[in-house]
Amino acid sequence: MKLGAFSVSLSVKDLQKSKDFYEKLGFSSMGGSMEHNYLIMKNGDHLIGLFQAMFDGNMLTFNPGWDQNAQNLEVFDDVRDIQKHLKSQGVELSKEADETTEGPEHIFLKDPDGNMILIDQHR
Repeated sequence: MKLGAFSVSLSVKDLQKSKDFYEKLGFSSMGGSMEHNYLIMKNGDHLIGLFQAMFDGNMLTFNPGWDQNAQNLEVFDDVRDIQKHLKSQGVELSKEADETTEGPEHIFLKDPDGNMILIDQHR
C-alpha cells in the first residue's frame, strides 16, 4: 500500500510564532498561506503542516498521489483503495471516503493510542 507523502500536521495557536520557530530549525515555507491560516514547511525531505484554528490536536498526514515535494506521482494507490484495504483488515475509520466518487477525498482513522491519522488525496 502506497500512502504517498508524509507529514506531521500541527494544530498551532499562533501561526506566525510557529513559522518563526520552525524557520530557526531550518524549515522554509513551501505551500499554504498566512491568509488561509496554514503553512506547509519543509526541511530536506521532512514536512510539517502548521494549521491555526483548523482542527484540534496533531495528526500524522499522508497524501496519496504526491511525493515529498508535493509533485504528482504517475502511479499511486487511490484513497478509496486504501480504505477498502484497511476495512478488509478490520481497521475502523472515523471518516470514510465516498467510494462512488473519483479525485480528491480523505479518510480519518486512529491508531490504538488514539493518535489521529489523515489520509488526504488532493487529486
